[in-house]
Amino acid sequence: MEREPGAAGVRRALGRRLEAVLASRSEANAVFDILAVLQSEDQEEIQEAVRTCSRLFGALLERGELFVGQLPSEEMVMTGSRGAARKYKVWMRHRYHSCGNRLGELLGHPSFQVKELALSALMKFVQLEGAHPLEKPKWEGNYLFPRELFKLVVGGLLSPEEDQSLLLSQFREYLDYDDTRYHTMQAAVEAVARVTGQHPEVPLAFWNNTFTLLSAVSLPRQEPTVSSFYVKRTELWDTWKVAHLKEHRKAFQTMWLSFLKHKLPLSLYKKVLLITHDAILPQLAQPTLMIDFLTRACDLGGALSLLALNGLFILIHKHNLEYPDFYRKLYGLLDPSVFHVKYRARFFHLADLFLSSSHLPAYLVAAFAKRLARLALTAPPEALLMVLPFICNLLRRHPACRVLVHRPHGPELDADPYDPGEKDPAQSRALESSLWELQALQRHYHPEVSKAASVINQALSVPEVSIAPLLELTAYEIFERDLKKKGSEPVPLEFIPAQGLLGRPGELCAQHFTLS
Repeated sequence: MEREPGAAGVRRALGRRLEAVLASRSEANAVFDILAVLQSEDQEEIQEAVRTCSRLFGALLERGELFVGQLPSEEMVMTGSRGAARKYKVWMRHRYHSCGNRLGELLGHPSFQVKELALSALMKFVQLEGAHPLEKPKWEGNYLFPRELFKLVVGGLLSPEEDQSLLLSQFREYLDYDDTRYHTMQAAVEAVARVTGQHPEVPLAFWNNTFTLLSAVSLPRQEPTVSSFYVKRTELWDTWKVAHLKEHRKAFQTMWLSFLKHKLPLSLYKKVLLITHDAILPQLAQPTLMIDFLTRACDLGGALSLLALNGLFILIHKHNLEYPDFYRKLYGLLDPSVFHVKYRARFFHLADLFLSSSHLPAYLVAAFAKRLARLALTAPPEALLMVLPFICNLLRRHPACRVLVHRPHGPELDADPYDPGEKDPAQSRALESSLWELQALQRHYHPEVSKAASVINQALSVPEVSIAPLLELTAYEIFERDLKKKGSEPVPLEFIPAQGLLGRPGELCAQHFTLS
């Protein structure tokens, strides 16, 4: 194709060929010129070619000028004795197939404008091909959707080579439709299986792209009264799986489990666990199937263990899951570093939730109270102002543990029966000990800590003290708060107040004598 200089010239040349192809089948070879521009190195030329292809094949789909059915090979049809119309439709269908493949490649183009335009064109083809299927229905009411074309789209979004987060944010709008959401979940499962099978070590970019897509899928909380389809349908059949929330939940579950069964990077474990309790578990058909992933994450330690315990707690509390090691795992997370990590606030918020039940055995609660009290001896003031009310709340919820502060002749320090090295809270003998650590903290150098530790000297009030305002407390905030404190009265600096800068000699001598 002879091109005029500049993007405007390319646009006019492509426009002329587009009009020629649509006006006469004899000009069909001009499609090659249009497809050739898709291979251009110039970004603006590619964009013009994508727009032209979108108009061209969109019009051919609407006019029914593409072959419908199992697509035969181009050589076999061209050399056969079939009619010219059938040959044209088969030939043009192959050109449409080539165009779709090239647009799929352009989803990985360095220019975001090109990627965005290619995605828009492909999704337009999905909508039109769904409304004008290129396959014949097998029976009345057969649900048809351009799955192969849509797999091409999802495969381009889940690139193993580059970060597609920006393009995936553009794709989110299509996930509001029931049909595209359902087929996205199915296509994602196949993409994960394909990439993990092709790469011995899956690139981090692929895992991040997959997580971004999966986390964008959200199901309606209840069966919608009217289905919202991206591909317009004249009639909806009750036999279509895509129209039922139950089937969406199954697909959602298969999608996540096929992703989580693989060994993921540690950074992804944290991202998944942060959304597990509110974005994944409530939408699964069988939430208890997450037990393998959560127990595997629980063994990783640190913040990941804590987040995994949150998911396990939901399964135990709401789905009757049996997990005897739950509180043993939580107990094992209590070490001196817990006061210094950046997830301290989340840890104690969740620990407060886990220990909120009044049906927990006294020995278990006593073990947590004793472990926290022992760790408090070396904790910074900002952590102590949160931990001390936390311990007192445990005693309020479980009166049987108040023996820890009502044992006047408790064991001496060197004879404390509590075993801090024991990993099993049931074997720690905490209930035989006392909270002498709180009495020691009553002599803490910081007055607010001393005051908080002195609460156990009186009868504990029935209502609990909310620790929520204290979870994010920092040393800087304590320092600033102390600076803003004002004394109740001015401090006297001398016995006889001065009456002026200069006075009578006798008065000055008296004042001098008094001050000295």
